[in-house]
Amino acid sequence: MESVTSDANDFTGDKENKPESSKAAETATPSIVWEKRPVSRKPRIILAASGSVAAIKFGILADSLSDWAEVRAVATKPSLHFIDRKGLPASVKLYTDEDEWSSWSRIGDNVLHIELRKWADAMLIAPLSANTLAKVAGGLCDNLLTCIVRAWDFSKPMFVAPAMNTFMWTSPFTLRHLTALEDLGVIVISPISKRLACGDTGNGAMAEPATIDSAMRLSVLSDPIMQLLAAPPRTI
Repeated sequence: MESVTSDANDFTGDKENKPESSKAAETATPSIVWEKRPVSRKPRIILAASGSVAAIKFGILADSLSDWAEVRAVATKPSLHFIDRKGLPASVKLYTDEDEWSSWSRIGDNVLHIELRKWADAMLIAPLSANTLAKVAGGLCDNLLTCIVRAWDFSKPMFVAPAMNTFMWTSPFTLRHLTALEDLGVIVISPISKRLACGDTGNGAMAEPATIDSAMRLSVLSDPIMQLLAAPPRTI
C-alpha cells in the first residue's frame, strides 16, 4: 500500500463514510501560522553634531526627526558652543564625551558608544565639520561621536551633512575624505551655496534641516528592515 504523509488534522478511512462535518472541514481554507514579527516601533536614529556654526540648527533637526523616529543626540565638545540644549525636544537625550567616561567605572560596565551603536538603526552627523570628516575618513576615534562611527555596523545606514568654509569644501583633502566615506556606503547630503557665517559667499553651508529630514525619512522608512519593524504584529 502506498504511504501518504499527512498532518495532524488528517485521518484515515473511506471518504464516502466520512461525516458531513468532516467533509466540510476538508474543503475549508487551511489555517495559516504566521511567523512572529518584532513589536511595532519607530526607527531609532543617532543624531550627532560636530564643531560647526551650523550646529545652531541642531535643535530644529532633532525636533523634525522626532516626529517619526526615536532620537538620541550626541555632541562633541566644540559643537556645544553652538547647541542650545534647552531647544532640544524633551524626548531627546543628549550625550557628550563626559558621559562616555562617567558611565564606565569597572570591567563589565556598559560602554556607551557600543550601547548607542547597538540601539540605533541609523546615524546622522549634522553638521559634519572638516575636522570630524578627516577623523572619520582616517578611522580616528578620540571622542564619543567618532567612537560610535568606528564601531558602526555599516549594514545600517549612515548619513552626513557637511558644513565648512568654501575653501575647505573645495580642498583636495575634502575630496579624498568624502571618497573614503562613500566607499563605506555613507550617504552624503551635499552642502549648499550661501553667505557663510565667516562672511564668505559660496558652497559649504549645511543643507537645510527640512532637506536633511526628507532625505533621512525617504531612505530609512523605505528600508525593508524598517518596514518589518514598523508593521503591526500579525494575528491568526
